[in-house]
Amino acid sequence: MLLFVGLGNPTPNSEDNRHNVGFKIIDAINQKFSLSKQKPKFKGLLTTGKIEEHKIYAIKPLTFMNNSGICIRELIEYFKINASDVVVFHDDLDIDFGKIKAKFGGSNAGHNGIASIDKFIGKDYSRVRVGIGKPNNKIDVSDYVLNNFNEEEKEKLISITNNILDCIPILIDKKLELFSSTVNNK
Repeated sequence: MLLFVGLGNPTPNSEDNRHNVGFKIIDAINQKFSLSKQKPKFKGLLTTGKIEEHKIYAIKPLTFMNNSGICIRELIEYFKINASDVVVFHDDLDIDFGKIKAKFGGSNAGHNGIASIDKFIGKDYSRVRVGIGKPNNKIDVSDYVLNNFNEEEKEKLISITNNILDCIPILIDKKLELFSSTVNNK
């Protein structure tokens, strides 16, 4: 049993924000693997299903980015999911746009959504960090992550998401280094 979490903000204006890349990945997983219809549960939008005979829960927290941990803790306590079986998809400023890095545990690196999860379930879970790059100009970081992807980035994001979907079986097997290298070399 695994829990996939996509981080983002649940407002219509946020849909194409850089900060919402996690939501987009969860939507793509739901579609590709025909998970159940999203239902509002545990302060999020929850889907369930199987991928290669593994029971999968996938959620988009509706608690806003900075309170993502509240939703996740409720869900893992209810279904008795170990933190080590949680995989969080989120944006990362410190990684070049389009690059993926998966890791287990570690620092929140200033990401408020990850800090919230750490607070509520600890640090022993996997993270799939999707590079959004840093702003080129003097735009404030919080403004940058809340800005929409431009058209060129949206096109590239479709390709990146498809690469992630192709490598989900590797992620399910918790082979994080292999997952990262395979996704980035597609």
